Amino acid sequence: MNAPYDGDRGQGTGGAGSSGGPPGPEQVPPGPDPYLQAAYDYDPYRAQDLSAQDPVGEALYDRAAHPPPPPGTYQQPHPLYQQPPAAPYAPDPRIWAQTPPPEPGGPSRHLPYGDDAGTTQFVGVDDLVTQASAGRDEPDAFAHLFRDQEGPAGSPGPARPEPAPAPAPVAPKSGGGRASGLLKSSAVMAAGTLVSRLTGFVRSLVITAALGAALLGDSFTIAYTLPTMIYILTVGGGLNSVFVPQLVRSMKDDEDGGEAYANRLLTLVMVALGAIVALAVFAAPWLIRLMSQTIADDAAANNVATTFARYCLPTIFFMGVHVVMGQILNARGKFGAMMWTPVLNNIVMIFTFGMFIWVYGTSHESHMGVQTIPPEGVRLLGIGTLLGLIVQSLAMIPYLREAGFRFRPRFDWRGHGLGKTVKLAKWTVLFVLANQAGVLVVTQLATSAGKESGRNGAGFLAYSNAQLIWGMPQAIITVSVMAALLPRISRAAHDNDPGAVRDDISQGLRNSAVAIVPVAFAFLALGVPMCTLLYSSSGPEAARSMGFILMAFGLGLIPYSVQYVVLRGFYAYEDTRTPFYNTVIVALVNAAASAICYVVLPAQWAVVGMAASYGLAYAVGVGIAWRRLRNRLGGDLDGAHVLRTYARLCLAAIPAALIGGGVGFALLHALGDGASGSLLALVCGGIVLLGVFVVAAKRMRIEEINGMVGMIRGRLGR
Repeated sequence: MNAPYDGDRGQGTGGAGSSGGPPGPEQVPPGPDPYLQAAYDYDPYRAQDLSAQDPVGEALYDRAAHPPPPPGTYQQPHPLYQQPPAAPYAPDPRIWAQTPPPEPGGPSRHLPYGDDAGTTQFVGVDDLVTQASAGRDEPDAFAHLFRDQEGPAGSPGPARPEPAPAPAPVAPKSGGGRASGLLKSSAVMAAGTLVSRLTGFVRSLVITAALGAALLGDSFTIAYTLPTMIYILTVGGGLNSVFVPQLVRSMKDDEDGGEAYANRLLTLVMVALGAIVALAVFAAPWLIRLMSQTIADDAAANNVATTFARYCLPTIFFMGVHVVMGQILNARGKFGAMMWTPVLNNIVMIFTFGMFIWVYGTSHESHMGVQTIPPEGVRLLGIGTLLGLIVQSLAMIPYLREAGFRFRPRFDWRGHGLGKTVKLAKWTVLFVLANQAGVLVVTQLATSAGKESGRNGAGFLAYSNAQLIWGMPQAIITVSVMAALLPRISRAAHDNDPGAVRDDISQGLRNSAVAIVPVAFAFLALGVPMCTLLYSSSGPEAARSMGFILMAFGLGLIPYSVQYVVLRGFYAYEDTRTPFYNTVIVALVNAAASAICYVVLPAQWAVVGMAASYGLAYAVGVGIAWRRLRNRLGGDLDGAHVLRTYARLCLAAIPAALIGGGVGFALLHALGDGASGSLLALVCGGIVLLGVFVVAAKRMRIEEINGMVGMIRGRLGR
């Protein structure tokens, strides 16, 4: 094989040229280095056919397909960097920006830096930085030997066959796919939550219609609420706040996708909740006494409540299993099951209480109480309530199997982080304890006041039903607004940008206030016709009493919504201690004000005062949380702007509530508080209230109202 470079002749190992002394007469001085020369001259051996140096390559090379260019067609390349030719005329001073002269043709057009990235050729360091990761296909294993001799495109010499260009890579749909998937998942979750709340509201209607709003209804409500309280106090708070993030982290980091950790967690939860259920069923009479001394002192009511509780307490087990299964699915990108399966529970309970009404009639018709309810009726309602949670939990199994998860009990809990994570739930458990302590005080006082009043709709069931209606706007409006803003607030807090956190919280408060403020005044103005329409089956007296309770709850919706938004600011900074202290203050104020109302007000109005105390407690909590968050953000929370918006919205809502409420009560008085009269009063009063509010708000030029109206018109294409 011919040596490719003359300078290599006679310089091999052991050759004469290897001595390093002065060249003798028989030695030929080495020529210039061709590699160094190649940096300035294109190819010192362009007259040679490189493929002819190798007899094997000569035989395989297809000269007919790649003929050499004719001689004399090679043009010397232009220097890569050169100055443009001087302009023949001087620049015109009357023109502000001169048109640059045209660049010369050839390689000099591809300057190292330019405006058009598509025509920019990066060289030197830029080439190393921008193209270091780009792989270069080599035609053969020895091509790198001649890479230094390669010149610009169109150079003479036999051209090598180039590999077929690879197809352009398809851009992954990570951005759009993830965004569309997120929107789809959010829509599924929002729809499931909305349907679940609506069916839960229907469930409360049929429960009230079947059992009434007197002592029997209070007995079932306490027995039905007891499992949820025990679950949250024992496992629920820590499970949602600590174990679930650990579960998600293990699914990302563990080699098996977190399946072993999920099996350990599910096994641990099942064992713990099984033990809790056994103890709770045994201690049911004491738990009923803890919830309501009034019901425990009544033999018939205590018997009914204890029986209901022993049917309902096993639902603690299925609550925990459902939550763990749902979070396993969420970690695998399956969000719909956890939001939609509670609808099955509500449907089963609606069917159960519908069967009870079909057999025994409504409470208003049968006048059934704790002394007269048959054991078969108690058994029917108890089994139906338990069956609802069982169906809700078992409905998760097909989704788990579809996601590739198989449950295998594992009892190797030591050394896998399950014990360590329990310590992280301290503030969450204390948060739940403070919250449930306030609920416990209100439950005791409300059941006692209901029995002392001797009237339907003055006890704990009426309080719970009115609170359920009152909390729905918060769950639909404020939670939806903050669901969109919370990621932005969290990112701003992570970036240590208090100004952005302040602006987003201000926006969340003002945007939610546009709907929350008029709804709160609507509850105040039209609470009675609303409840007489929804709870007419429980009797006019009970429905009217629940209407007064809803009116007392009404304005408390404003601080309740503000409190929710403000606490999101602390959660964005991963501060759970401040929300705990704030909850303790709210619970103490609520308990103290409720106790005062129980002592001072007549028994039939005591629960109405407790409903007003709930809003008062949150108003106090908002004042404290606002000051702490303002200090956290450097003394500025856009308070003047937010307060001005709320004040102007309230000024627009006051005349609307007066006029709309007057119309509603006039119609209710004229047509009666039956279903038809209540419906007409609610519809006409609501239309008047909304119309007056919108007109007054537009006259006040409230920017949030104008923006919302403009958005609605844009959606309608008007």
